[in-house]
Amino acid sequence: MTPDDAISLASEAVARAQRAGAAEAEAALSITRRFHVEARERTISKLEQSTGRSLHLRLFNAGRRVSVTTSDLTVEGIDRVLREALAQAPFVAADPFAALPDACGRCAGDLDLFDAHLATRDDMQKIDDVLAIERLIREADARIVNSSGSHYADAQTLVALANSHGFADAYVSTQASRSSSPVAESGGVKRTAHYGTAASHSRDLDANETVAALAARRTVEMFGARKPPTMRVPVIFERDIAAAVLDDIFAAVNAANVAVGNSFLADRIGDRVGSALVSIVDDGTLAGRLGSAPFDGEGVATRRTPVFERGVLRTFLYDSYYARKLGAATTGNSTGGGIGANNFYLEAGDRGLAEMIAATPRGVLVLDTIGFATEHATGTYSRGARGFMIEQGELTYPIDECTVAGNFCDMLAAVDMVGNDLRFDGSIVSPSFRVAEMTISGN
Repeated sequence: MTPDDAISLASEAVARAQRAGAAEAEAALSITRRFHVEARERTISKLEQSTGRSLHLRLFNAGRRVSVTTSDLTVEGIDRVLREALAQAPFVAADPFAALPDACGRCAGDLDLFDAHLATRDDMQKIDDVLAIERLIREADARIVNSSGSHYADAQTLVALANSHGFADAYVSTQASRSSSPVAESGGVKRTAHYGTAASHSRDLDANETVAALAARRTVEMFGARKPPTMRVPVIFERDIAAAVLDDIFAAVNAANVAVGNSFLADRIGDRVGSALVSIVDDGTLAGRLGSAPFDGEGVATRRTPVFERGVLRTFLYDSYYARKLGAATTGNSTGGGIGANNFYLEAGDRGLAEMIAATPRGVLVLDTIGFATEHATGTYSRGARGFMIEQGELTYPIDECTVAGNFCDMLAAVDMVGNDLRFDGSIVSPSFRVAEMTISGN
């Protein structure tokens, strides 16, 4: 199906919804072709290929909103789900904030979201990738005896959206990933780790050799780990774990959480919360990035939204529903069924990770976290952690069976170094950064 065909189908669904009795209607069509292969040693353990089609309809009548999703794209199938959905509308409570967005459109410029090479790459080359990664992780270190799988996956997605306000548009995007999870054994002790790479374009993916080398290193470097002493020291979050911290920050600026008081940042707009090094942005207009799109899930043009500027909280992130509810304007962050990140990231600093370690007389480098213990309403942060002890500006020994804990407001205020290793391999990303002091609970 071409983008024009997809726009026509979505527009026809909107027209049929209005003829069926909807005052306002929106139709979002998504067609995704997926490929995934997993290898373990010399064996292909999983091979999947599929094409998924879905049409999501939102229908509005006097503040009553109903939604339905179908994979039946025939006229008969669409008419059937429309009848069923509209029959439920009288039983839905009226909501004054439920309506289509006030203004729709697309951001200016070419976002470069489609890689023709990914879309046409031979499947045998993808299979060769995972077999090569499996071979390379074993060649990297004799202690690597197994793996939980090496993976290659890609997808090509066509999105079309139309609504009864006259908006109708579409775009096509690609994405791909490579990853590996080696298993190493030494002295009767087993260690596992993971490394992966993802991008919209093949040119931005790490090579097989890089994926294997980093996955192998992460696995074997934790041999000999021990529990550190309980202490309050500087903590460096390596960029992958820093991105997980940013994910919690995103939850706090998500207007859906703010509206119900489940955010430690509620009522803090305009306050200095973080240090001057904390500038956090959501930007759906970055060319060639995984979180970019010309419009969001309800047809609002994406944009660049500074969320924190030099530590000052400037805005929450909204779709049109919560923007109306909280007296704000949408930031183009609708997923069509909620609020999501576009490219949500901490702006990079000028320090390399090695430089940050060298500037830390005593502290901890966190390379992995375990469990979930965030209290979003209060900002309490606590995670099981693995990583390295830093002494005299050097990594000395690996640590695990410890907990890193603090409060997000204190953590943001204490960010005193930000790395230059920002990489856009997801929709929420971060460079490495250092917090001047946190609690490490160990022995």
